Amino acid sequence: MNKLLLRVAAKPVLFGLCMLPFLWVTYGAFTSQLGANPAEYLVRATGDWTLRCLCLVLAVTPLRTLLKLPALARFRRMIGLFVYFYVVLHLLAYAWFDMSFELSEIAKDIVKRPFILMGFAGFVCLTPLAATSFNRMIRWMGGARWQSLHRLVYVIAGLGLLHFFWMRAGKNNFTEVLAYVALISALMGWRIVKTLNSHRLINQ
Repeated sequence: MNKLLLRVAAKPVLFGLCMLPFLWVTYGAFTSQLGANPAEYLVRATGDWTLRCLCLVLAVTPLRTLLKLPALARFRRMIGLFVYFYVVLHLLAYAWFDMSFELSEIAKDIVKRPFILMGFAGFVCLTPLAATSFNRMIRWMGGARWQSLHRLVYVIAGLGLLHFFWMRAGKNNFTEVLAYVALISALMGWRIVKTLNSHRLINQ
């Protein structure tokens, strides 16, 4: 499996898989297959795929360690950029379909509604991560500073969950929210346990 993941074709295959949700919603929009409210579908679908890609990013390190597949690390940056790709689409869909690109109304909505504020804060935090996800920026920043900045992904995960929770609270529908909370908590819990064990071994 590690050899397969190291093949040149592996990254293009992953790129194609990550593009499938975008291609599907684009096709659905042009062929009127997005249901009775296509605008709402586009906003929700792009938000859902942002959160799913974020979970994949957080899962790379645990899977790489538990399955002993170090080659998985080479895909983390691409998946992270797809998190940003889908969050930009999510923001654009909201700004276009919900707010008609009225910037003053968008600003008022961000302040007025907590779940919009959390989502926008997540987008703001994601932007420097996307902007520095290139080899030249890593060399310019230095490995230590780059890693410190990219730990913002944990804050972003929390903001994403809050955004999703408050959005679903209006309809009192928390089933999916709890599933994401459980998954992200497990991924974060694994990191905490691993860090504590590492400190314990160092101090022995």
